Amino acid sequence: MNREQVEEKVLDIIQEICDDDIIRQEKDINLLDEGLIDSLDYIDMLVQFEEAFDIIMSPSEFTREEMDTPQKIINQVAKRVG
Repeated sequence: MNREQVEEKVLDIIQEICDDDIIRQEKDINLLDEGLIDSLDYIDMLVQFEEAFDIIMSPSEFTREEMDTPQKIINQVAKRVG
């Protein structure tokens, strides 16, 4: 899977969880500060990434600041997939 495919799938998952397509236009929007996801959504998102990409993403691996925008999330997933 190439970087563009990873990015598209990550954005699909985030958009489904947030129920807002703003994440595609503003990849640096802070999902937590804007109230687009909560802690349960965050865990659900990690589980979906694990299933979609066959990777492990434990919540304890990341600080809030490492996973608070769509772009940062894309980067973290891409590191594990690639």
